[in-house]
Amino acid sequence: MVQGIAALNRKLTVTIPAKVEAATKKAMEKGADELVDMMKRLVSVSADGSHGKAPGTLRDSIGWTWGDAPKGSFTIMKSSGGREYSGLKITIYAGNKEAFYARWNEFGTMKMSAQPFFFPSYRAMRKRIKSRITREMKKAIRSESAE
Repeated sequence: MVQGIAALNRKLTVTIPAKVEAATKKAMEKGADELVDMMKRLVSVSADGSHGKAPGTLRDSIGWTWGDAPKGSFTIMKSSGGREYSGLKITIYAGNKEAFYARWNEFGTMKMSAQPFFFPSYRAMRKRIKSRITREMKKAIRSESAE
């Protein structure tokens, strides 16, 4: 129970937003992990390294990070929490110096048909990830406001 205007103001401007941000961050991390796992399962892997790189080079280059993607990688998706939560920015990326062909694999070239791995994963997971984030935010607000 809140006692006094100062305590209510502190709860509404400090405590609840901090809990919501922590819950949002956790849900975003879980969603990014699931999306990256699905992308790694869908990406094509040459069994013999016929393209001059070790097998699984592109698969191993897929990942996510807070903030900007590593230099030399192909940024696939950015997600941020809006103006209030400017620190919550996840970037999902693929490719590096070794696996520079990530976008060619995803979109194809004139001589090679596309073998998409990102957009099918993204379309399959986007509603699930978004609803998880919303659900965790609401749960954090309810749990904090009940105290």
